[in-house]
Amino acid sequence: MPIAVLIERPGGAEEMKLVDLPVGEPGPGQVRIRHHAIGLNFIDVYQRTGLYPLPMPLTLGMEGAGVIEAVGEGVTHLKPGDRAAYAGNPPGSYSQVRVMPALTVCRLPDDIDFDTAAAMMLKGLTAQYLLRRTLPVEGLQPGDHILWHAAAGGVGLIACQWAKALGYRLIATAGSEQKCARALANGAQAAINYRAEDFAQRVAQITDGQGVKVVYDSVGKDTWEGSLKCLRPFGLMASFGNASGPVPPFAPAVLAPKCLYVTRATLFTHIATRERCQAMADELFAVVRSGQVRIHIDQRFALQDVQAAHRALEARQTTGSTILTL
Repeated sequence: MPIAVLIERPGGAEEMKLVDLPVGEPGPGQVRIRHHAIGLNFIDVYQRTGLYPLPMPLTLGMEGAGVIEAVGEGVTHLKPGDRAAYAGNPPGSYSQVRVMPALTVCRLPDDIDFDTAAAMMLKGLTAQYLLRRTLPVEGLQPGDHILWHAAAGGVGLIACQWAKALGYRLIATAGSEQKCARALANGAQAAINYRAEDFAQRVAQITDGQGVKVVYDSVGKDTWEGSLKCLRPFGLMASFGNASGPVPPFAPAVLAPKCLYVTRATLFTHIATRERCQAMADELFAVVRSGQVRIHIDQRFALQDVQAAHRALEARQTTGSTILTL
């Protein structure tokens, strides 16, 4: 039987166990895919720890790439033998083979390899919906400043490159000089080591006191207040993660002095229809194939070493994208 990573209760990395799981035939609207590579993301940690509660037992993983083995009734955009990649619910990509809904599974262009696809679907689609769909009320134009936290991570390095291609002046934050250098090398206009200086003060200096139109923040609790200070009037605070913990409750009145907007964005609402998911994936594929965005796979772990992979991710010891290999 195929091998999968299963957890029976929320907890630490040690809760993840390799098990043999039977895999049946796809039902209506489903496909069976044999993975060649699997993406690792911080949402996997949130689900493992119970921050995002899910029914147990659970196979983790939201992202993968491989070959379609079988399709269920009603699936017309894929056929057996197709190379494919996906990001989406339900979890289950930490496995050799799985059956899953076909809605978010996209046919993979022949010139994008499986490792790259597994490293880019969730992260690249996240960058796409943020930079292209999660915009301030006044919009974004070439030359505008934006602030991106955790810019040396998998999503961040894609965003640095994509923002540059769009003409935006991205200000990156990261937790070390090495990570700041990675962000700059990938298109950030400026980079701030938040462990060494006050990022809000530096943003004010960089923007001549004007602030940024939008902050894209996957860090959460630790950056929330500083991020609000960085925004210009009518700016948008786009929160899309909780790496440092959830943002605590706040009074809407704190937004009033600058008429700020706040959104808690999530990829899965954006890819809830086949048509929108495919359109977003097509744009991602195009920007990668053009060379404007390069996917950096900085860490590879074998599937059986998934505990070590999670520990490295939680300790912020990773840069770029991380994949699990089979």
